[in-house]
Amino acid sequence: MLPITNIKNIFFIGIGGIGMSALARYFLHKGAKVAGYDRTPTTLTAQLCSEGAQIHYEDNVALLAKEADLVVYTPAIPQTHSQLNWYLQNGYTVMKRSEVLQLITAQSFTIAVAGSHGKTTVTSMIAHLLHQSGFGCSAFVGGIMSNYNSNFIAANNNVVVVEADEFDRSFHRLNPDIAVITAVDSDHLEIYGTQQGVEAAFIAFAQQVKPGGMVLIALNAPIVPQLEAENLLTYHLFYSTADAYTYNLNKTDTGFNYNILCNGQRLGNFQLNIEGRYNVENSIAAITVAHLLQIEPRKIADALSTFSGIKRRFEYVLRTDKLVLIDDYAHHPNEISALLQSVKQLYPDRKVTVIFQPHLYTRTRDLALEFALSFRNTADEVILLDIYPAREEPLPGVTSELIFSKIPNKGKYLYHFHDLLTQLQNHELEVVVTVGAGNIDTLVPQIKELMMKQLQIL
Repeated sequence: MLPITNIKNIFFIGIGGIGMSALARYFLHKGAKVAGYDRTPTTLTAQLCSEGAQIHYEDNVALLAKEADLVVYTPAIPQTHSQLNWYLQNGYTVMKRSEVLQLITAQSFTIAVAGSHGKTTVTSMIAHLLHQSGFGCSAFVGGIMSNYNSNFIAANNNVVVVEADEFDRSFHRLNPDIAVITAVDSDHLEIYGTQQGVEAAFIAFAQQVKPGGMVLIALNAPIVPQLEAENLLTYHLFYSTADAYTYNLNKTDTGFNYNILCNGQRLGNFQLNIEGRYNVENSIAAITVAHLLQIEPRKIADALSTFSGIKRRFEYVLRTDKLVLIDDYAHHPNEISALLQSVKQLYPDRKVTVIFQPHLYTRTRDLALEFALSFRNTADEVILLDIYPAREEPLPGVTSELIFSKIPNKGKYLYHFHDLLTQLQNHELEVVVTVGAGNIDTLVPQIKELMMKQLQIL
């Protein structure tokens, strides 16, 4: 394998992806010359360019970095991609993103966070607690941390916190010292086939923990009874049968205040200043990891109180007495259900309008009923958009209509993406939640502007 320290020139195919861009930032931090390709310019690619990367947006072999010591690509890149094939045919060292993460983490104390949902938040919380407490870590996160406006944190110690992605079985390349599993739900069935296949993959991930290492898993994950880890801890929001759980949980103006019991030890009082009870449970995982690393509870609490979340995770875009606009990356039924329950708890007497853009044809096909039921009892209006294809080609008969026909809510609408802003003018908007992992966020500024205009008319 190519030693990481020998890489002076590196080229990324799909550099604008959230995981790829974190790797690019790592190599920029190490002083390497970073170049790459992506389909379209984005805010993230513009930031990478300002940090020193050279990026082009045309699949043109003439634009490639011929001096690259290493070429990295994402599984989302099609095998017919001309630049990828040129590198493969001309003897370059070409690796998947997960293989490079394997190289980086192999000689480090590694904390890897996996899960069908919740992993980005838990990864960022752990990274923040370690960074702010002075313990230190390098971190690769699948979202933009609001505290750092980045998906990467650099440190000089040998501790790495990494989001372990189950897509393409990427997380099977990691051998962590601490493995965290946040949820094991049906997803990526185009890879795993069945829920049983998903569970087997997460069990395999847990088994890859280094000797003497720790597995920390959500108590309600279905694989808990099957795990035979050398060291195993469970966590839950409030079940005392878990090894770590909260008590004295209270809602505050900005979030939540609570105590945590971990392995019978009271860890003190914590203040989390972001919304969503599910984020309290996420914080239990992060706090437990920090506790395992013997960071003082007071330092953990001080660090947690300054955590300001991740962009597009329960992100308030507009928040007035009359109007609220929340943007969220949720793209799995369980995520959407938890998100909307939190919104309804915050605004029980307000009209909640959810605008959802499904992500991937396969996920829509496999989980259509679950998506439809995730809006039940929490959304007064459901607006469904076209499927965002991401890396996939269309599947015969798979459209948003699969979800729409099963939604039990009376107020439901099916709009094309490009018609949304026009159609929204006919809706009375109070609390609006934009949801999805595609490009729905590009419409959010215009939705905010439209809501402000409606407020002026009122």
